Amino acid sequence: MSTEVKVPVLGESITEATLGQWLKKPGEAVAVDEPIASLETDKVAVEVPSPVAGIMGAYAVEEGATVNVGAVIGSIDAGTAASTPPPAAAAAVAQPVATTAAPAPATQAENSDLPLSPSVRRLVLELGIDPSKIKGTGKDGRLTKEDVVAAAKGAPAPSADPVATAVPTVQATGTRQEERVKMTRLRQTIAKRLKSAQDTAALLTTFNDVDMSAVMEARATYKDLFEKKHGVRLGFMGFFTKAVALATRDVPSVNAQIDGDEIVYHNYLDVSVAVSAPNGLVVPVVRNADAMSFAQIEKAIGDFGAKAKAGTLTMDDMSGGTFTISNGGVFGSLMSTPIINPPQSAVLGLHRIEDRAVVREGQVVVRPMMYLALSYDHRLIDGREAVTFLKIVKEAIEDPTRLLIDL
Repeated sequence: MSTEVKVPVLGESITEATLGQWLKKPGEAVAVDEPIASLETDKVAVEVPSPVAGIMGAYAVEEGATVNVGAVIGSIDAGTAASTPPPAAAAAVAQPVATTAAPAPATQAENSDLPLSPSVRRLVLELGIDPSKIKGTGKDGRLTKEDVVAAAKGAPAPSADPVATAVPTVQATGTRQEERVKMTRLRQTIAKRLKSAQDTAALLTTFNDVDMSAVMEARATYKDLFEKKHGVRLGFMGFFTKAVALATRDVPSVNAQIDGDEIVYHNYLDVSVAVSAPNGLVVPVVRNADAMSFAQIEKAIGDFGAKAKAGTLTMDDMSGGTFTISNGGVFGSLMSTPIINPPQSAVLGLHRIEDRAVVREGQVVVRPMMYLALSYDHRLIDGREAVTFLKIVKEAIEDPTRLLIDL
């Protein structure tokens, strides 16, 4: 007797998804509610749990296929895995007896029983790493791209074994190769939304720079006490989120949006925080950030970062948002012109901190400086408002006391 596995309800207005990866192979034992496949929607990756306990049956859909909500993608057979030889044993029986040489890293990656995402599997093959020897840090111990890169950096240099050196490499052939990989549904959605923002909004970016001395001094002084009391590190995002909350009170249009021929003003601040995930950039939302403490903001952002890395962000985590903060500085960006996240009207771009010579009271001194960039929809936000907003953020960061006394 078999039980059908169907695509679950994915959220409001989402009717289809892409089957990104099968997490269980036919013949493997499956527990009730155990993830057996992952689906890629327009926003996040969603795991499909097994409706019953049993044995993974045949696939009805291959990886990369588009499936509708309610569609059958596979089946779970009744019984236990005891009567079914495990994949590794089956492979051993099918393998010719004469094959005794150790498989090459690429073959290990292809035949590994580990559930690897397409991007991780491709990276494993490129780097020649045995995935079975890497400890995964993703959900349920799965490998992430970061795990593979770290393993490659720590791997010993290849031995001078003449048999190993006799294996031809891609470089030795002198051929030029290309690889075509279908865009994930998430990447397609990102591309459409960003292009739509350029086509619809009247985008403009204004810049300023900020002296980070005061914030860096505050962090150095209180970081240990802060972490001991709240269990989370004191970062820069708490300061900038608080500064944005302060600035939106004086310049509410930055936290508003256009809806048809109306302007919608929000009396709350839901900050979308751009976070890098294995499949692309995602923007989970810190809700009511204007009413949160530094510790609450830092904890919320830290939790989102961990969920993004593990691929466990939910639809609720991603929905909404009235303003976006994007920190390209963590990747070394000096300056950029970020694109707004529709239907929002503005995005604040943060960049790397570096020592620069500046003039203070007639003297040239060295200060840790950061460039700030505010991209905004000029249909709603005037240049004067944008410059004023950025100036308030700058002043609050350079004098954090303003955050406490609401100036």
